[in-house]
Amino acid sequence: MSELFALLDRAQDGDDVACQQILTENAGLIWSIVKRYYGCGVEIDDLYQLGCIGLIKAVKGFDITYGTQFSTYAVPKISGEIRRFLRDDGAIKVGRTIKEKGQTLWSTREKLRSRLGREPRLSELSAETGMCVEEIASIELATGAPESLQQETAEGLTLESTIGTDGPEEQLVEKIALREAIETLPEREKMTILLRFFKGLTQEQTARIIHVSQVQVSRLERKGLARLREMLEER
Repeated sequence: MSELFALLDRAQDGDDVACQQILTENAGLIWSIVKRYYGCGVEIDDLYQLGCIGLIKAVKGFDITYGTQFSTYAVPKISGEIRRFLRDDGAIKVGRTIKEKGQTLWSTREKLRSRLGREPRLSELSAETGMCVEEIASIELATGAPESLQQETAEGLTLESTIGTDGPEEQLVEKIALREAIETLPEREKMTILLRFFKGLTQEQTARIIHVSQVQVSRLERKGLARLREMLEER
């Protein structure tokens, strides 16, 4: 770890050799994320280059006082760079109104994070932007998939604890595998899992967004979790 921090320090001071070494040593991490976006209409080598840009941004922005592993910090930077390209220039098109609201949410989240010293809750974002929590969840799902698998639901559950995944922040391969498994779920099950466990909505709020009953949400949630357990056991 101290060797990595020394490399990061040199890279942040403009040492291109150190930066290249970090890129080389993290090539496997970049490729594991790039594979999630394969088939989206962009050449895989181009996706890898975008991932490298994301990693370099992580190098420049990482602070050892964060108290977290560099790879944990780098994952959302890498995937975020790829998603940004896909939204703005690639195959995934998001309506202008939704994109503008997404930008409003992003700036509001950053402002609240700075003010509160923690990640803002949906209710706090709602109060600050005037959007209801359902609209916020829908916009964020449309403009970018969430990264944390430790988001609590309204009942205090996490996807990590519910399906038995051990420490996703420490075991990034398992985290990525879970994310890939979620993407393969039937659409309604996937939406239910994302809204419940990534956005922390209640079953009632989730039901309103996907236009089903609360009982159906409960059923979709159970089915989705069962499928995820099966898929992860097979890996």
